[in-house]
Amino acid sequence: MSTQANNTTADSTVDDCVQLDVLGDECARTILIATSNGPQTAKELTEQTDCSSATVYRRINNLLESELLAECIRFEENGSHTTAYEATVDHVRVEISGEGISVSLGSATGLESEPAIGAPRVNQS
Repeated sequence: MSTQANNTTADSTVDDCVQLDVLGDECARTILIATSNGPQTAKELTEQTDCSSATVYRRINNLLESELLAECIRFEENGSHTTAYEATVDHVRVEISGEGISVSLGSATGLESEPAIGAPRVNQS
């Protein structure tokens, strides 16, 4: 079995708040944890959560839009292929300061990405 990434982006344009909102959902966190061990299909993810398949697909879309998950193609030994999903990060760093809140994502390669370009900071007044 092998996988091939389908969507790669160089610069993130996702708002920090969106990423935090997605991580606030238990089903999304379960999907992110499951996919950190390797690509999983939506069916496999549905079996690992207490959520309906419709909910799992919505959370997958939220994670994809937040750049916390990537879509890939999984090739089976028999020649068939299926869409699978894999976590793009292995840690999240949240910084809170007088200027607001910022989120930095770390990939499995150990290189930490910069906060999203042009993303507004959340100011707590």
